[in-house]
Amino acid sequence: MSAVVNPSVLALVATYSPGSNLLALVGALSSQGIPVLVSDDASPCTADQVLRDCGLVSGVTVIRHDHNKGIARGLNEGLRRARDSGCSWLLTSDQDSRFPDTYVDEISAFAQSMGSLWEESVRVGAVGAGIVVNAGGSLKYPITHVAGASGPIEVTEEVIASGTLWNVSALLEVGGFDESLGLDAVDAAACLRLREAGYRIVVAPELRMEHELGDSRSVQLLGRTVLATGHSGERRATMMRNRLKLAPAEFKQSPKHAFRTLRRVGVNAFMGATVEGDRWEKIKGSVKGLRGKGTV
Repeated sequence: MSAVVNPSVLALVATYSPGSNLLALVGALSSQGIPVLVSDDASPCTADQVLRDCGLVSGVTVIRHDHNKGIARGLNEGLRRARDSGCSWLLTSDQDSRFPDTYVDEISAFAQSMGSLWEESVRVGAVGAGIVVNAGGSLKYPITHVAGASGPIEVTEEVIASGTLWNVSALLEVGGFDESLGLDAVDAAACLRLREAGYRIVVAPELRMEHELGDSRSVQLLGRTVLATGHSGERRATMMRNRLKLAPAEFKQSPKHAFRTLRRVGVNAFMGATVEGDRWEKIKGSVKGLRGKGTV
């Protein structure tokens, strides 16, 4: 039976129609000595057994919703639970991510080492893993080095939610996660708010995790390796809509990052229209997103 040995961290796992791998994920997180909250976004009855089994794991609490609202609701539930439990950090995870057995200790130790910098020029809003591996390759964040008390610190503009450790007080200060976005770009919006408030998004360069990014695969395009995500037309509409919604604030905060993000969205739309399956549906989805429509 696992016991809470790291009271400063709470883990939130957001789920929808999870597979049997979810049980291994929550078990692995709980075994690292932190409480785990599973927030399920109205999965169909096919997920009943695995969610019941997760609720039987020591240190794991499962919340099931009867209507779909998107990942931000679950993330905010984790944020509130962390606040009410007196935790300083919230570790968020998707249902398809996998972490080394020492991940929690390593990322929380790295975050704590940043603590001495809060009164200096660097205030840490979130810490992400520097090595994110998926079936399509590795996700690489654009890195900038800033001066810290003990040497250069790697920072970036945004990190994916899965595997990220969020500063609870900082995230509460900026209003938490934006539930109006539904599913996509929720992590990007949170990072944007933190940056606007003067917090840094820090990368732990040696920290490694595995994360499935859609039905992704690497494709060569004009001599460069790009990721074809395989997302559906409806999902692509939401991705396009939300990124365009964030674009004005992104340009104000970091024009370089905003341009880089829109270029990535454009490449994603191009890949859906040219090399992936269901191309016509994906073209319609991208156009729908350009018109500001998409599933919440």
